[in-house]
Amino acid sequence: MSLAPHVWPATAAVTGGRLVVGGCDTVALAEQFGTPLYLLDEATLREAMRAYRQSFAAAYPGPARVHYAGKALLNTALAQIVAQEGLGLDVVSATELLVARRAGVPMAHVHLHGNAKSDAELERAVAWRVGAIVVDNLDELARLRAITAQLAEPQGVLLRIAPAIEADTHAHIATGGEAAKFGLPLAALDEAVAQTLAAPGLRWLGLHAHIGSQLFALDQVVAAVDVLAAQAARLRERFGVMPVELSPGGGLGVPYTAEQPPADIARYAQVVSAALQAACARYDLPLPRLTVEPGRSIVARAGVALYRVVGRKGRRWLHIDGGMGDNIRPALYGARYSAVLANRAGEPASEPVAVGGRYCESGDVLLPEIALPPAQPGDLVAVATAGAYTLSMASNYNLVPRPAVVLVGDGQARLIQRRETEDDVLARDVML
Repeated sequence: MSLAPHVWPATAAVTGGRLVVGGCDTVALAEQFGTPLYLLDEATLREAMRAYRQSFAAAYPGPARVHYAGKALLNTALAQIVAQEGLGLDVVSATELLVARRAGVPMAHVHLHGNAKSDAELERAVAWRVGAIVVDNLDELARLRAITAQLAEPQGVLLRIAPAIEADTHAHIATGGEAAKFGLPLAALDEAVAQTLAAPGLRWLGLHAHIGSQLFALDQVVAAVDVLAAQAARLRERFGVMPVELSPGGGLGVPYTAEQPPADIARYAQVVSAALQAACARYDLPLPRLTVEPGRSIVARAGVALYRVVGRKGRRWLHIDGGMGDNIRPALYGARYSAVLANRAGEPASEPVAVGGRYCESGDVLLPEIALPPAQPGDLVAVATAGAYTLSMASNYNLVPRPAVVLVGDGQARLIQRRETEDDVLARDVML
């Protein structure tokens, strides 16, 4: 079988009939580390990070910053690579913030997101001096004003708006509609700005919006940029303030199957940058700092998941040793993937089969229909584009421990997240 190069990692190849990623034989990796196993190709990760940083530096004449959206996938080693490549980091919890600090990401380059931040999370972000807290609602703003009231140096904030743009994506990952759970309604923006400006412990930096994930229609991103600039101009007239920063979020879509087009980071940078320049000219605004927040389009293609076939059921079903516990996307979104048999990657495919997971749900079907060579117990199913929103949403359903993660590159494999053990899973239990 041939590998679609825009779906698999940049280093993926078939050598001697086996799938090789990062110069490592995936069959040998499965034997060494066990399955299910997640691989992250370091070259693909760094290539995408550099493409974002370089593309926006070339396309936007003002200051630009690229933040990796940690919700797609985050662990300490990945955050270290983010820092090494000069990216910032967006986090959505106190623990993600702890990972950022542990990895050495400069706190000034960290933004705290989320629609339901706890006081403890806000207090940690303030104490550690994150670059910005992205305020989602007026209740959060009131709590943050109280927390920061005695600060000697104000805490920077961005106000997230709901721009009333319905993104062309799955309903579960559309976040910019007027009725979305995220962001201030435009009708509440003036009150939020007035409260922020009146708070001695806060510094208003600008506006943020994010209309959704897995976006291919960039005209909707352009529309969001225009809403941000229009609101910034209106706030200047009302309050006499100028935004330091505007952020249209992230969400660039990636292909999961061969027929989908590749993610074009350079074009995305050009479109977003041109849209902001045009909007600033239209509303007579100086160019602000432009911050974008890619997640999926950095990490998805770098990831490959390996599963062991443990059984068959007739001609239709293959049963594997993982599934919705480590990748909920097919059950949650109806997501589709590309896959090969890692140990027989050079063989032609036969009739399509369904690959079912090991969990006690009829909806636990990782691959509803995929053409593979006739598979036997012991074969390895390798699933492409598995880096984003898989392990980051993993669970211990059926009390199954979560998989290990290995970083591969230049023929070397480094364990960056060990396999969870039964003791780990039971560590929270308290005996009667």
